[in-house]
Amino acid sequence: MMLPIADPAAPPPAPTRWYRHLYLQVLVAILAGVLLGHFAPATGEAMKPIGDAFIKLVKMIIAPVIFLTIVTGIAGMRDLASVGRVAGKAFAYFLFFSTLALFVGMAVANLVRPGAGLNIDPATLDASKVADYAAKAHESTLTGFLTGIIPDTFLSSLTEGNILQVLFVSILFGVSLALIGDRGARMLDLLEDASIVFFKLVSIVMKAAPLGAFGAMAFTIGKYGVGTLANLAALVGTFYLTSFLFVAVILGTVARLAGFSIFRLIAYLKAELLLVLGTSSSESALPSLIEKMEQAGCPKSIVGLVVPTGYSFNLDGTNIYMTLAALFIAQATGVHLSFGEQMLLLSVAMLSSKGAAGVTGAGFITLAATLSIVPSVPVAGMALILGVDRFMSECRSLTNFIGNAVATVVVSRWEGALDAERLDAALRGKPTVTG
Repeated sequence: MMLPIADPAAPPPAPTRWYRHLYLQVLVAILAGVLLGHFAPATGEAMKPIGDAFIKLVKMIIAPVIFLTIVTGIAGMRDLASVGRVAGKAFAYFLFFSTLALFVGMAVANLVRPGAGLNIDPATLDASKVADYAAKAHESTLTGFLTGIIPDTFLSSLTEGNILQVLFVSILFGVSLALIGDRGARMLDLLEDASIVFFKLVSIVMKAAPLGAFGAMAFTIGKYGVGTLANLAALVGTFYLTSFLFVAVILGTVARLAGFSIFRLIAYLKAELLLVLGTSSSESALPSLIEKMEQAGCPKSIVGLVVPTGYSFNLDGTNIYMTLAALFIAQATGVHLSFGEQMLLLSVAMLSSKGAAGVTGAGFITLAATLSIVPSVPVAGMALILGVDRFMSECRSLTNFIGNAVATVVVSRWEGALDAERLDAALRGKPTVTG
């Protein structure tokens, strides 16, 4: 729900005690998880169910939150032409920046060459370690992706956890509700009341975020160990630096052109970003992102379309990772790729990233799909990076999350529907809601 700017004459709300801030609690939980995983690896691994349980809690509410946000947003607009216009602008944005991310990853891999000099014989690699990912990649065809958007039943879209299916039925239902006009007013009122209940449920679930971040981080460090990073420090460091520069320079420029600071936006979303870091999953903060972007002055109808769609189509971090990791494997195994072969690799990556949209662990799966189609680079080479993929998935998720937040503000600005006063207040940490 769009919430009003606070009355400047009203007394300021009581300050929240420092230890009650969610971002601080999550940060402490992450540090505790790292320490436990490092000094007691077996115990750290045993914390996995805690992290998994929190992510399941969040996924439990993702479908209804998306459904209610999109349906009430579209039905409340009544102008269906604007829905198509928003979707068109969002997809144009996604296509441009996701493609740019692929080019950035390829350019950095050629410039830094993190895999050069390893001289690994592909025949010595254990292909069985990545067999499951390769099998999933073959299942993730473009045709399968397109048909998979349509759920078996209306209700199954809300129970199976496929974001694209939820998006599909939500748009259809919202359009239908808008078309019947005043006869749907009671239904719209009911759904708007339900959305208030579910966002309150989101706030309740998020109180468990520190536990989820603790369990997930303790498992990651306990199972894989910080020491595994040393073997592939060049790749991991290059990926993190590239992602940082993409966010700070490219997305930062986009943000400035749209009239806001990327760093203020990051500070505004700090609790969600820490949660994404701790759980290695951007989905864990999806409901909170929807709520916060509405509070920051983006219309519900635009937030409802851009955020869920972006989670499948605007994967900047994943795309940087795909070309960078593919060229790292080629360099490490002594495979020389011509410019033409690299462009083929990039083209295949563009398609495969869409084919695996919405698939859990999409980064590694889409990489397998890409390499299976480009025979020059051995798929078995993925075994080289399997041990550090968990650490890189955190950076992928963070970059994807920030990219979708920026996209939401930009599309709102393009539509002339952004409340600039509310956005400025939110990014500066001023109160934006009453009571």
